[in-house]
Amino acid sequence: MSENLTLDDVAVPLRTLRLLASDFGHLPAPDVHVSTTYPERLELTFYDDLPGFEAWREALGIAPDAVTYREQGDGRTRVLRASVDHAGAVVHLTGFADIVAPVLAGGAA
Repeated sequence: MSENLTLDDVAVPLRTLRLLASDFGHLPAPDVHVSTTYPERLELTFYDDLPGFEAWREALGIAPDAVTYREQGDGRTRVLRASVDHAGAVVHLTGFADIVAPVLAGGAA
């Protein structure tokens, strides 16, 4: 879908980002992505910041049970995902965090 798109073609997620910055400027800053492949989508990604993910999930009114959980990297990384329609764009939240292996007695892991 990215053939011959203009900046106007991704204006909806950019406007949504402007509104989010205005309304929720006090929240943790995510990594932001707008793509010509999915011109209606705004992606907000949180690396090693699940509290930031949760703050945005709550601010956007996404129910906790709408969040999906999975693990990647042979169980070393947890991944949370959720989506919501907001101001005409589909806002995708993604949160990544390391899974800390428990420390066993005697220092063995």
